[in-house]
Amino acid sequence: MRTRVKICGLTRAEDAAVAVACGADALGLVFFPPSTRAVDVDQAASLAASVPALVDLVGVFVDPNETEVSAVLDRVPLTLLQFHGNETREQCETYGMPYMKAVRMRDGVDLEALSDQHPNARAFLLDTYHPESVGGTGAAFDWTRARIALNAPVILAGGLAADNVGEALKQSGAWAVDVSTGVESEPGKKSAVKIVEFCRAVRAWDTQGIDSKVGEDA
Repeated sequence: MRTRVKICGLTRAEDAAVAVACGADALGLVFFPPSTRAVDVDQAASLAASVPALVDLVGVFVDPNETEVSAVLDRVPLTLLQFHGNETREQCETYGMPYMKAVRMRDGVDLEALSDQHPNARAFLLDTYHPESVGGTGAAFDWTRARIALNAPVILAGGLAADNVGEALKQSGAWAVDVSTGVESEPGKKSAVKIVEFCRAVRAWDTQGIDSKVGEDA
């Protein structure tokens, strides 16, 4: 199985172009003003214009109101919504678009209950909990907590980089990975070298996994 890759927190078209060239499946645009990686509608529309077909453009929101999301959708051709706050099923489904629900992995979080609360989510993104930050912390959580069967695929986020993503996938069994801080030169600005290295590391893990499976079947 090929691991899907999402590069999140993009603010520049040149960074998006590198991510696409490296085979990223999805690009994340953050519409949460407190974030150092936030983009406004004009920035997002300009960046989106350069994204080719067959690459998902993901809008990341944190407890938004309907007007905020609608204003983005009027200008930016998002293909997937990501809700990173305490949104209910009804709030997530308001827009008639596919969505994924992010979960901040604090102690005691009940993933199975949350999965039941969002039966139509296309994926669950598991990220590191921080009391003062919503995503983009650059810190990891216990990846084995992601090895759980939910009603949609698991996307692993939080503290990932080229030098640990293989181990993260080994421990978590995640279907996809999401990276932001781990491929940055500074908040909001990506490093082309780090994007290339990260995507190569994921593909190396995929190849290793295939080889291991072939060896087991021989």
